[in-house]
Amino acid sequence: MRKVFLFPLAALLMAACTSKTDQQATVKAIDTANMDMTVNPGDDFYRYVNGTWLRNNPVPDQYTDYGAFTELIERNRDMLKSLVVEAADGTAEEGSEARKIGDFYASGMDSTAREKAGLEPLATDLKQIASLASPKEMAAYTANLHKRGIFPTFIPYTMADVKNSDMVILNFYQGGLGLPEVEYYTVDDQQMKEIRAEYLKFIAKILTMAGDNENDAATHAVAILELETKMAKASKTLLERRDPEANYNKLTLDEIKTLAPNFDWDTYFASVGLAGIQSVNVNQPSFIEGMSKLLKEVPAATWQAFLRYNVVAGNASYLNDALYTEVHNFYNVFLSGQKEMQPRWKRVLNATSGSLGEAIGKVYVAKYFPPEAKQRITDLVGNLKKSLAERVSGLAWMGDSTKQRALEKLAAMQVKVGYPDQWIDYTSLQISRDSYIQNIWNANAFEFKRTLDKVDKPIDKSEWVMTPQTVNAGYVPSKNEIVFPAAILQPPFFYKDGDDAVNYGAIGVVIGHEMTHGFDDQGRKYDLKGNLAEWWTPADADQFVQRTSVLVEQWDNYTMLDSLKLNGQLTLGENIADNGGLTVSLNALKKVLTGSEEPIDGFTPLQRFFISYGTIWRENIRDKKLARDIKEDVHAPAESRVNGAVFNIPEFYEAFPVKETDKLFITLENRASIW
Repeated sequence: MRKVFLFPLAALLMAACTSKTDQQATVKAIDTANMDMTVNPGDDFYRYVNGTWLRNNPVPDQYTDYGAFTELIERNRDMLKSLVVEAADGTAEEGSEARKIGDFYASGMDSTAREKAGLEPLATDLKQIASLASPKEMAAYTANLHKRGIFPTFIPYTMADVKNSDMVILNFYQGGLGLPEVEYYTVDDQQMKEIRAEYLKFIAKILTMAGDNENDAATHAVAILELETKMAKASKTLLERRDPEANYNKLTLDEIKTLAPNFDWDTYFASVGLAGIQSVNVNQPSFIEGMSKLLKEVPAATWQAFLRYNVVAGNASYLNDALYTEVHNFYNVFLSGQKEMQPRWKRVLNATSGSLGEAIGKVYVAKYFPPEAKQRITDLVGNLKKSLAERVSGLAWMGDSTKQRALEKLAAMQVKVGYPDQWIDYTSLQISRDSYIQNIWNANAFEFKRTLDKVDKPIDKSEWVMTPQTVNAGYVPSKNEIVFPAAILQPPFFYKDGDDAVNYGAIGVVIGHEMTHGFDDQGRKYDLKGNLAEWWTPADADQFVQRTSVLVEQWDNYTMLDSLKLNGQLTLGENIADNGGLTVSLNALKKVLTGSEEPIDGFTPLQRFFISYGTIWRENIRDKKLARDIKEDVHAPAESRVNGAVFNIPEFYEAFPVKETDKLFITLENRASIW
C-alpha cells in the first residue's frame, strides 16, 4: 500500500479475455518448483517458499526490484499497450476520448519532434525566471508551475477536511527537496556525503544544459544545495509526517499571511482560481514558515537558479533524450542501482495512463473486467468484513464502548471494487500530436483545476482515488473506504479454480490488510465518517499502544544487508495491517474448511494459506534500492513482511513443525496479537 495506504499487490481475480483464462489454466497457484525445501521453514520461511524462484529470477536490467508484483505490472502494461496503440492509429473521431488517448501516446513516441525541439518548450519559463523581481511575480509564477504539475516549494492538494469530512479543504504539503528525504540533507555519514557530492554534480549538469556556463552552474549548484538543506531543516521527517493530528493545522488566510509574510498569498490564490478562499490546512507549518524566511534571506539569483533547475529537471521526461538520460543516471542508476533505462514506450504509456486515467480505464474495464468479477470480489470483501467483526467482538483487551465504536466504523466502511460508477469528463482537455510536453502540461492543468474546483464544496464520496488500470489497492482514512481497482483483480494471485486456502492466503489477506488499516496506529484516530476524533477510552488506547509496540520492537531488531536496521515505528501501520490481514483472513478460511480437505501437492490447507501469502511477496531487489526503501518507505521490505509476520500467527506453528531452536521462532508471550 502506497499512499493512500496503498497495497502493492499482484492480483486477484479472474478476468475476461481468453489469454488470461488460458494463463490461469496453465499456471499453478502454488508451484513447488519455485520453493526451496532444503530450507527449514522455521529458519527462513520466505526462502522456503520462494528460494528457487529468487535464484532463477535476478532483477532485470530495467528494474531496481523484481517480483510477483512487477510481473503483474508488466502483464498489465501489455494489456494497456494494446488498447493505447489501437487508439493511436489516428482513425478515431476528432475530439473523442479515443483520439485524445492516441494523440497523447503518439506525441510521446515522436522522438524526432522532441529531439528537434530540444529545450525550446522551456524558453518562456527560462526567460520569465530570469526576470522575477518581486513577491507578486514569484507568487504568480509559482501558481503557473503548480498548474502544470511542477512543485518547487510547497505542494497543494485537496481532500476531505478531517475535522469536517463532509467538506473538501485545500491542503499544503512540504516540498522543494531534490533528494528523496530530509535525512539525505541532515545526516553526515559517509554515504550521505557521497550522495550530496554526486547531487551537486547533477544539479550543475542540469544547469549547464539549461544554458549556464560551467563556472556559474557549479556556483549555483552549491547555493541550491544550501537552499534545499535549509528547506530540509524546516521540514518534517517521514516518521513525523505519519502523525495525522500533527498534520492538521487549519489556518485562515490572515493566519497564513502572518505565518509566511514574504510570499504574496493574495496573488497566488487569485492565480489558481481561489481568490475567495477562507482557510487552508497547512500540513507542516514549520516548512511554510521556513520557506517564507528563505524568500527574504536567500538572494534572488539563487532562487532563480533553483527555479531554473526545477523546471528543467522536472520536465526532463518529456524533452530530449540527453536531458532525460542525466535524470535517469542520477535517480535510477546512482541512487537505486538500475542498470538500463526502460524503453520509451513504457515511460510514455505510464504518462498517458496517468494523464487520461479514467478515459483509458473506461476502455480497460470494458475489455478486461467482467461484471461477475466485480460481484465476486465484493462478496469476498463482505466475508472478510464479517470475519473482522467477529475478531473485534471477541477481543478480551478492548472495552465494550470502544468495541462498539469499532464495529460501527467497520460497518460504515465503504467498499469500491473495479471502477467508478461515474467517469471523469475529459471534453475540455486539449490534446494534439504536436507537442508531448504541452499535452503533459494541459493534462496537469486540467486535473489541477478539476481538483481545486472541489475546495469548500461537499465531498463526492463516489469519486475514486485510483484509476481502474492501477495495479494497487488502498484504504482512504478520511473517507473510511477501501478501494480495489480492476487491474489488481486478475491472476496470478486469485484463481477461479484455486482452492480456498490459496485464495484466502492472497486476496483474503489483502482485503483484511486494507480493512485493518482503518484500525492501525493512524487509521484508528479517524471515526466512522473519516473525521479525526478520539473514540477510544484511554485504557483501550494504552492497551493498543502496548500491543503494537511488540511489532515496533520486532522490526527494529530486523537486519538486512548485514547491518541496516529496519525502522519499526516508521513501518508500524503496514505491519499492523499485515498482522490483521493474516489473522482476519485465516479466521474466514476456517469457516469454509470442512476438515476433510485432502492435501494438495503434499500441503494441507493451513500450509497452503501461508505459502500463498509468502508467494505474493517474492521479490529480488538491488542493494541500493533496498537501502533507499529502508529510509524512504513506510512499508517494510518484502522479506520481512513474510518472515516478520507469519511467526506472530499461532496457526503457523500448527501448519509447520517450527521448533523453539529455529531462528525465527517467537515465544508465545512475545508474539504480536492485536486484531
